[in-house]
Amino acid sequence: MTERPPFRMGRLDHVHVRVPDRAEAARWYAEHLGFEPVEEHTFWAEGFAGGPLQISADGGRTTLALFEASEGHPMVRQETGVAFCVDADAFMAFARSLPNGIPTVDGTPLQRDDLVDFDLCWAYELADPWGNRYELNTYEYERVRSQLVEADGIMPRRFWPSELLAEYRDRDGAAPSG
Repeated sequence: MTERPPFRMGRLDHVHVRVPDRAEAARWYAEHLGFEPVEEHTFWAEGFAGGPLQISADGGRTTLALFEASEGHPMVRQETGVAFCVDADAFMAFARSLPNGIPTVDGTPLQRDDLVDFDLCWAYELADPWGNRYELNTYEYERVRSQLVEADGIMPRRFWPSELLAEYRDRDGAAPSG
């Protein structure tokens, strides 16, 4: 008997997001985060009640499935967060556009100084107007450090001491680079 290889999950396809009004949400996501409806999936939104409106910022490879909250499907925020990754140019352009109507996870306007330093990547934690949480990150760490953080005088936040990366490198060898 031949041994089957273990199952491996595929790429992330879509994330279910509840919103009070799909059309309003789609406009907000388009204006602030560059999402567009995925044409080949419009039948789900138009073909039957309660179906999702699929939107994407990467040509349909990864989508948000906007479900309209209803009595049978109440509004439940995506509170664990979904992370999206962009290159350094897109990340720096996003940072320099702030504030621009995007809230933080606590509802205040997202600012440049809300930048988080994760040692191997940079991130912004943000939310949509309905409290669904997201993270935008880039792994081009040194480029963003020199061309955005230092150039613009941004004071990023940290969630742990910077010495932890040095300790990791000392213990396990070189850490992954971005």
